Amino acid sequence: MVDEYRSGCPINQTLEVLGDRWSLIVIRDIMFGNRRHFRELLQNSEEGIASNILADRLKRLLDRGLLTRADDPSHKQKAIYSLTEMSISLIPIFAEMGAWGNRFLPVSEELSIRAQLLEEGGRPLWQDFMQELRVLHLDAPRDPQKPSVFEKLQAAYLEVVARKAAP
Repeated sequence: MVDEYRSGCPINQTLEVLGDRWSLIVIRDIMFGNRRHFRELLQNSEEGIASNILADRLKRLLDRGLLTRADDPSHKQKAIYSLTEMSISLIPIFAEMGAWGNRFLPVSEELSIRAQLLEEGGRPLWQDFMQELRVLHLDAPRDPQKPSVFEKLQAAYLEVVARKAAP
């Protein structure tokens, strides 16, 4: 297995799997935007991913075991992409990347609010979000007592968007 990588270094191997920006953006959009279809990923991309790049990254992520693909029962020509445990376990990395970006880069308030909330919530919130993603993507049982982290993050985003749009 090591032979398919440049070295046995775990950082190198992680970069070889996730090192291009589009792979991380696709995972981010499925994870935080719950965009599960090709068209949703393409049309709602803030960064403007091209269809050929998206198709390539989805294939690469499927081949690497970061996503699964299933036929959409509501439409014969659609597929639903789901996160795997491997990609769900990236939540701490995304949270740390978001916190770093908030500290050092000129980010927008609406696109950084989720990162801010994840940083403030720390590992307990990350764990809750990871479990919620397991429910959404891996059919894990849901704890009805737990509030939805996804809904909390989405509500904060929509609140900032609404406030900025108000006169």
